[in-house]
Amino acid sequence: MPPAEAMVLLRLGTVEICEEGAAAHGVVNAMVSLAQKHKSTKHFKGLINATLRKVGGEGRGKWRSLPAPQLPKWLRKPLGDDYGKATVAAMEEVQAMQPPLDLTVKNGDSQALAEKLGGEVMPGGSVRLREFGQVSKLPGFKEGDWWVQDMAAALPVQLLDLKPGEKALDLCAAPGGKTMQMAALGADVTALDLSEKRMTRVQENLDRTGLSAKLVTGDALEHQGQYDAILLDAPCSATGTMRRHPDLARAKDGSDFPGLFELQERMIDHALTLLAPGGRLVFCTCSLLPDEGEIQTEDALKRHDGLEIIKPDLPFIDPAWIKPEGGIRLRPDYLADQGGMDGFYMALMRKT
Repeated sequence: MPPAEAMVLLRLGTVEICEEGAAAHGVVNAMVSLAQKHKSTKHFKGLINATLRKVGGEGRGKWRSLPAPQLPKWLRKPLGDDYGKATVAAMEEVQAMQPPLDLTVKNGDSQALAEKLGGEVMPGGSVRLREFGQVSKLPGFKEGDWWVQDMAAALPVQLLDLKPGEKALDLCAAPGGKTMQMAALGADVTALDLSEKRMTRVQENLDRTGLSAKLVTGDALEHQGQYDAILLDAPCSATGTMRRHPDLARAKDGSDFPGLFELQERMIDHALTLLAPGGRLVFCTCSLLPDEGEIQTEDALKRHDGLEIIKPDLPFIDPAWIKPEGGIRLRPDYLADQGGMDGFYMALMRKT
């Protein structure tokens, strides 16, 4: 059995040839050159050469016929219990595909940007690119005309339905996609995050797009103030983003999830105290777990008298996406023929 380092070179070369479409001879030369430089792999350069040459000749056709990789059992079983095995398999199929690039347009003219970049307008107005190179080289990036944001992640702000001049709070704001959406709608935005480093990135994004918001580095559970509208994108398992971060399912085992569930509950409770009379809160997570979505909403309704869930009034939302408690559940297999979307949950709350 080759050492782990040699296996890494074989896997990397195979992906570059079969998934990225790179020229086989160039990949073979690069991997053999890397193998030659390291003591643990230099004696396997012949094996790497022969194997990747064979992959270059036969691999692409076989690669496309491979079944989609399954999620690890610790995650696949609970998702199967919640959604059914067929749905989990459908999500795995989408997660095995190369994800597209979704853009949120600052001025809202999605059609114009789609025509300019050769993309398509998705439900909610995101512009989706199937083919793209370096993001920072795309037209409009330097000018701040758009920012990268999965179409699912762009919907919570639309659910919040901000009006110009409203006092709005973006809790857990980094890296700033939703903050920029809120600012572009003309709201008076305060963006808060615990990480000073991550808030630096928010400021950079605001500077690039020419948008403004008041940035606060601090603990969301200690923040005080009164707001017309609050967006709480709570810390979560991030199981909805695995098609863009496939390592997540292997890097975790679920042992930290109960602590996240408790934190989300506390954050919802505190966020509700920050609402001005008649104010509204969107709670959302980039998670596939009902414990971080539907169940959190149901439990919040039990804890807070007078709390109501406002059912979505967005014309592009499929009624099948709306759950009995009134929230929106998005899954990777939705719009699969158009490239799918991240898993997300969101609910619009108002305390009367």
